[in-house]
Parts: sequence; C-alpha cells; structure tokens
Amino acid sequence: MRILLPVLLVFLAAAPAAGPETIVSRRAAKDFPLTADPASPYWKDVPGVIAENDAYNKPTPGHRTEIRSQWTDRHLYFLFICPYQELYLKPDPVTDKETPELWEWDVAEVFIGADFTDIRHYREFEVSPRGEWVDLDIHSNDLNWPRDMKWNSGYQVKARIDRERKIWYAEMKIPFASIDSRPPKAGNEFRVNFYRLQGPPPDRKQVTWRPTFTRTHHTPESFGRLVLGE
Repeated sequence: MRILLPVLLVFLAAAPAAGPETIVSRRAAKDFPLTADPASPYWKDVPGVIAENDAYNKPTPGHRTEIRSQWTDRHLYFLFICPYQELYLKPDPVTDKETPELWEWDVAEVFIGADFTDIRHYREFEVSPRGEWVDLDIHSNDLNWPRDMKWNSGYQVKARIDRERKIWYAEMKIPFASIDSRPPKAGNEFRVNFYRLQGPPPDRKQVTWRPTFTRTHHTPESFGRLVLGE
C-alpha cells in the first residue's frame, strides 16, 4: 500500500477535475463523421452532463437534456440529446448558410470562451432540430453588446428528429482555431455553458446547464468549465 499510494496521488493530480460545474471532453483518436446518434460507435461510451433546470434552477420536466463532448487535435465535438413535448420549428429551413435569430425557434446552444481574463468575450454556437445553424463572436460588455454575424467559425452540424420517441439530436464539430489560440492538449480549460430553447410561446421552455439567475443566457459569470481529458 505504501508503494501504490504515491502512484495513486500522481494519477489523481493529473486527472481533470470533475464536478457539477465541469464537463470533461474525452480524447478521440481521430476526427469522425457526424451522425447525431448517441448509440454510434463514436458516442455510445462517452459520458455526459445533464441540463434539466431553467435559468433560475427550477426543474423543466420532460426536457432532461444530455450533453456529451469529445476532442481531437483539430476539433471540439458536442452531442445534444433533447427530449421534447412539442416542436417549434422555423418555416422553410435553410441549412447551407447561417440563420439569423435562430434562437427564436427550437435550438441547442453552446457558449464557450478560452479567455479567462476577459470573460465577456466568448463564442456562441447554435443548432436547430433540422440542422439550421448560427455562430457568433460575442462581446457582452454592456446591454447593447454586438452580435458579430460576419464572423465564421467554419464549424459543422448535423441534426435529426425522432418523432416517435419525441427526442431530437444534434452534433457540432468546432475547429479549435475558431475558439482558442492555444494548441489543444489534455488539461486545457474553457469557460462554457449549454442551453436549450424549446416549444412554442407562451409556454416556451428554457433549459440551462449552469443556472444564470437572470433573464439572459449571456451571463458569463455563471459559466461552468470544460476540461480536455485523456
């Protein structure tokens, strides 16, 4: 036991910190095709985190969302598993270019930033149940913060709806170069939060991973952490 204890302590010190405010992104051997399928060989054994409350930390029954993450030398991946009660979809979807104000419809969102000194600078990525998307460079320094619609991350998305089970799935593949100046390596940390907007008004649902306790998702003080794992 005396021999194994130092080795155990070294292992624990090297392992990414995991807790209710942390998601560990698992290292993938190489880039892989997007499937939006949690049962695929690429995703079936990847653990995730759960978002099941609203921005004020009140439960949102029937909308328990799972988010999983992986990374490679070039990309950061996210998979959303989104149960729903009712869909609220934009008419005439367009998927070959970004959709302004996509957040007015059903959507899953990632807010992520690598800058721990200027926490109000981060990137926003959205995907709808039918694969519509928008990516934004955010500087939320005041109530009139600009949304940079001209910024283009080069990320990819895939989505699908299982109407029989009332679950929709969405996957993102984000180039690291669009969110971080550092080369990706195990142990790198990011500030992150995940959101969903679901269903038609007036009973529109809002699901968050880390509660903001405000009416806006743009509350970087409430973000959690993403750690690149092994």
